[in-house]
Amino acid sequence: MQKGVAFSINTSSLIEWVRPNSPKGRFRMRKYETLVVLRPDLEEESRVALIEKFKEIIAAEGEVTNVDEWGTKKLAYEIEKLREGYYIIFEYNAETTLPKEFERNLKISEDVLRFMTVNKE
Repeated sequence: MQKGVAFSINTSSLIEWVRPNSPKGRFRMRKYETLVVLRPDLEEESRVALIEKFKEIIAAEGEVTNVDEWGTKKLAYEIEKLREGYYIIFEYNAETTLPKEFERNLKISEDVLRFMTVNKE
């Protein structure tokens, strides 16, 4: 009969179990998609500058994989007395902190009507 059981825990394997596929000390990058609806009455120059600004925010802490501009589409309901919006989809890889910072910048911009971020994984 055994009186006591001795065991040891390898902490490095425990860390790998908690955060699989991540480099030491960092969380792994995840895939996100953010749909942004801009005001349809924006001039093309300011719209391009705004899209570049949003790309730079993402590129600071992640990587932009795709930017898909859908153009002007009819909204499902009126927003700020507007019936149309300019739709853009940003696909990017980033750590978990970036989407919150990106959404904070989207809220600040007066030219953004709505936005929605989803984790693609």
